[in-house]
Amino acid sequence: MNLTAQDEIAVYVEGVREALAGLPAATRDELLEDLPEHLAEVLAEGGGSLYERLGPPAAYAAELSASAGFTATAPPEGERSRIAETAARHRARIDRWLRGFDERVGPVLGYPRASEFLALLRPAWWVLRGYLAAMAVAFMLHDHGTPLGLLPRVGGDDLAAILLLGLGLLGSIWLGRREQPAGSWSRRLQRLGTGFLVIFAVIGFFEVDSAAQRDYYYNVGYIDERPDPVSNVRDVFVYDAEGRLMVGVQLYDQDGQPIQLGEPSCYDEEGNPVPIRNPGYPYCPGQAPFRAGEPSLSTAPSTGPSASPPSPSPSR
Repeated sequence: MNLTAQDEIAVYVEGVREALAGLPAATRDELLEDLPEHLAEVLAEGGGSLYERLGPPAAYAAELSASAGFTATAPPEGERSRIAETAARHRARIDRWLRGFDERVGPVLGYPRASEFLALLRPAWWVLRGYLAAMAVAFMLHDHGTPLGLLPRVGGDDLAAILLLGLGLLGSIWLGRREQPAGSWSRRLQRLGTGFLVIFAVIGFFEVDSAAQRDYYYNVGYIDERPDPVSNVRDVFVYDAEGRLMVGVQLYDQDGQPIQLGEPSCYDEEGNPVPIRNPGYPYCPGQAPFRAGEPSLSTAPSTGPSASPPSPSPSR
């Protein structure tokens, strides 16, 4: 005889109720309050009947009562009973609040319950969980003096990183496709591992974000250590072939551009500024380093480098 989902849930709930007959009625009702909804979710996941997925109702009842601090065979007594009943009521109240929150958030996401939307993200979580597990193992094994990077490198080996990442992904997917562990300690251990990976992911995210904001790039200046031959030039003195100083000289490069050197200023022996009267070099003829001949009084051509050069005056 094939049972419908509702019939199967009702039969299973009744079996759990009978197994919890030794508990106080109020405690038993609180433990069974959300059981039909939970069983409906288990059936919706597929993978077999409730008996195949959760075991006999008596075994499930023993686990349920143990999680509340009771035993299914005998009612609790004394102070332990009152504390356990209070804990069970608080747990039931929290479950009701979570169920209401689930139902309120669900329509925002386009589903009756938010848990239905999150169920669609399970494969993505399996992949992320595998990656985080591989990164956690690499973090514990790698040399902390060097950056870890985005791959789970152990010893800086890329091949080992890929293998570790593959093992993490395959192991996480394998765990995700398995049924939920039946034992309470197994479930607690799984939840503890999940919480550790979530904390590890949050810390890693902020570490990566902090590293991305640091400036690892510096402006590199190339310094020519060779001395600049004109860095200390303040004036230019031009002499002809006979060693006579030429005044009013203009300097041009190969493209006809004027060459500007020195500082267009003169000072007397007392340090007072002296007006410059020459249209070209030198700025200060009186400070010529050599006086083999008299300075030329001719000025430089005013029409640029194409004009004829000045003719020196004869020496006396």
